[in-house]
Amino acid sequence: MRTKTINWLWILLPLAWHIQARADDAPAPQISAEQLSGAVKKALDDMGFQFDGYLRSGFYGSAGDNRPKGQYQLGGDLQHYRLGNEGDTYIEFGVGKKWTLGNGVSWGAYVMPTIYNGKTSASQVYGYISGLEFAPNLTLWAGQRYHRIQDIHILDNWLMQDGDNYGAGVDGIAVGKARLNLSVSSSGSYANDNASLNNARRANFQLTGIATNPGGKLTLTGAAIGGDFAIGKPGAALGLLHNQKDFLAAGLNNSLFLQTSTGHASLSGQFYNLDNNGAAQAGARQNRIADVLDWQRGRFGGQAVLGWQTVAPDNAAKYRDATLGGRLSYGVAANVKLLTEIGLTSRDTDNQPLQRLNKATLAVAFSPNTDFWTRPELRVYASHFTWNDAAAQANLSGFAVGGRTHATTLGVQIEAWW
Repeated sequence: MRTKTINWLWILLPLAWHIQARADDAPAPQISAEQLSGAVKKALDDMGFQFDGYLRSGFYGSAGDNRPKGQYQLGGDLQHYRLGNEGDTYIEFGVGKKWTLGNGVSWGAYVMPTIYNGKTSASQVYGYISGLEFAPNLTLWAGQRYHRIQDIHILDNWLMQDGDNYGAGVDGIAVGKARLNLSVSSSGSYANDNASLNNARRANFQLTGIATNPGGKLTLTGAAIGGDFAIGKPGAALGLLHNQKDFLAAGLNNSLFLQTSTGHASLSGQFYNLDNNGAAQAGARQNRIADVLDWQRGRFGGQAVLGWQTVAPDNAAKYRDATLGGRLSYGVAANVKLLTEIGLTSRDTDNQPLQRLNKATLAVAFSPNTDFWTRPELRVYASHFTWNDAAAQANLSGFAVGGRTHATTLGVQIEAWW
């Protein structure tokens, strides 16, 4: 109780000082949003609390009746250029508490409820303990947890992660200067009431922080899948990620992904195509290469991606997805950015016509500063999408209903993380 009282006093003392300063007619000190956020975070950290999250929502419209307000894509992992192409509401809150027990031992719990278009769930629910005498630098955990290593933000896709199923693991094993995480998982999760789909089991490893060259680090990931599958083999996955700071020029960063998987393992290291409402799903042999650039040079920032992915299902024709695109950000005034995003995508399926879908978005964004990664960001946007007849025929029940080959969306969206 004494520790909590002292912590709260540290939070209240600046407020008391401010009131006294006003009483003395002295000018009130100015504090920035970043300073306030840092002070609040420090106060929460001192008390062992963790609170983080993500939010996107807004007003979405389309030019035409009964047309989708977003999600125009051919369906691949590298196909969804998201600016002005979401049309949804998603919220996640991460809430955690850590208790220090003495002798270096601590334990904690973490919960991340989610809301997607009105549907509630939870992506993480786990507990952990660390600082044990026989393993002082390791963290042992159990529950539903994911380890997300890296995404491609403009595609809204985490290319390296180990999924959100019930499991257990150990984090922080030293391998030289690198760190190794190990885990095992079942197919159960909060969302499926711990169902044992396919009696599936998964083992994952993530080896991060491997120094390779000045400014460069390597990450290796892997997964092995077991279970009972009617179509295809259990499978495995292997991934490599190389991150390079100041690539070719100061402020330019590069990320290269090389990934392969078989059977019912996904390229990211998760389960792939488990049974759906009792219907057997096929596994696949998959390969992916993706290269990502991101930068901030003065007022000019952005992210660009070039990617290629092949998928050979165990019971269907092989297809190849290609993507090329990027988002540019330029600060035109304090708190005002101009954004543009262009995405060129295609899908080539054996013995079928080549599908193409392209998009372009223009937006004005308002945020605390003009950096590309700064959030919150409120955007006013217009997007235009075009696709060929082959893409229309493949998506008649979706965005191409009626055989149309173009669409326009308009909206106001806010995105924030903390």
